Amino acid sequence: MDKIKQLTGKNQKEYEAVAFEIVNNADIELFEELVSKDDFLFDFVKSNVAQRLERACNKSNYKNLLKFLDIYSPYYEDFITSTLAQYGDNEITEIMLEKLKNGTLSEKIYSAGFFSYKQDSRALPLLGEYAFSEESSLSENCARALSKLKNTDVYETAIEKLSSDDDFEQMTAANFLVAYQDTRALSPLFETMKKSKMSENIAELIPYLMPLPDMLQTEYNDDAILTFCYIINGLVELVPVSQVIDFRMYEFIERLLKSSPTGASATALFLAKDKFNMITENEEYLFDEDKNTKNEVNDIKNLLNNANLYPMTSFLYEELYEESDFIFFVLEIVRDEESLVSLLSGENQTVIIKVMELLKAQNLLKDEYKQLALSKIEDENLRVVASAL
Repeated sequence: MDKIKQLTGKNQKEYEAVAFEIVNNADIELFEELVSKDDFLFDFVKSNVAQRLERACNKSNYKNLLKFLDIYSPYYEDFITSTLAQYGDNEITEIMLEKLKNGTLSEKIYSAGFFSYKQDSRALPLLGEYAFSEESSLSENCARALSKLKNTDVYETAIEKLSSDDDFEQMTAANFLVAYQDTRALSPLFETMKKSKMSENIAELIPYLMPLPDMLQTEYNDDAILTFCYIINGLVELVPVSQVIDFRMYEFIERLLKSSPTGASATALFLAKDKFNMITENEEYLFDEDKNTKNEVNDIKNLLNNANLYPMTSFLYEELYEESDFIFFVLEIVRDEESLVSLLSGENQTVIIKVMELLKAQNLLKDEYKQLALSKIEDENLRVVASAL
């Protein structure tokens, strides 16, 4: 009989027996087989399995979990680290300190997670050392532990790293700050998102620091809407569709629809309507998603299609100026010639190129428009692009 099938199934007698077998016997092979199926099991199934394994642990057998530390899974790490911390004595703490220092990458990740449950100042130097690891799971666990230990030095370093010209440094800093869970980081994260070449990636992290719906009608209102726009822009290609539930998108959109319209909210709603129609019109985008995700996507699509967005059209023009944070999103929606041409005499050369591309796509790029644009473009690389249009 397939024991993994029993462990993930609905028969309580069967799954409890397998869970006890894994823990009581420290069955590394069976645990490794379970972890190898991470990509093929739905998240709710893995969550159920983690709870079943946790219930199989007690003060007599919990030390067996130490033998699993070289097999990493983000779906079972919390149950392992919290259980070791719950039952663990000084001996366990010493072992975890040693693994944090000299263990394999997997052992370091689990150990950093352990110290977010059992605070010990002796772990501080190593947590700081690994805080910006290329391995995001290690960085995140270090951030959680450092936050619990109330260490602010590494937090301040992360804030500084957000200003780096290095995209990778920016991302590791953003990843750390979101895991650290201090909302003071929101403002610098928003500023970095606006300037970064990886705006969608940073935007995807922000709702885990504060849910987007909770930011509406606060000082972060427009930044929350901008974050939503970047997420919508990256949905499917960069952001998994399943995250529509995590990000409470239905609630966010519903609140935008009920609020007084602004240029920002109008832009977000039109953008979302186009994206959700696109997702539902192509089966491949939802093929691998679970039932809950498919239902949520369809509910959002219906919410947007049943809303009358036409009266909001005029508000789009509030953001149709080159300094607007929403300018490139508005340009995905607005198509009238006069409005587009008005941007060709601006100073933002990237905006000018985008407008030229839009006019070209509509066969509206007259020679006089092209000459006007070229007169404003000084960057040689961009001039080459503009000349070729």
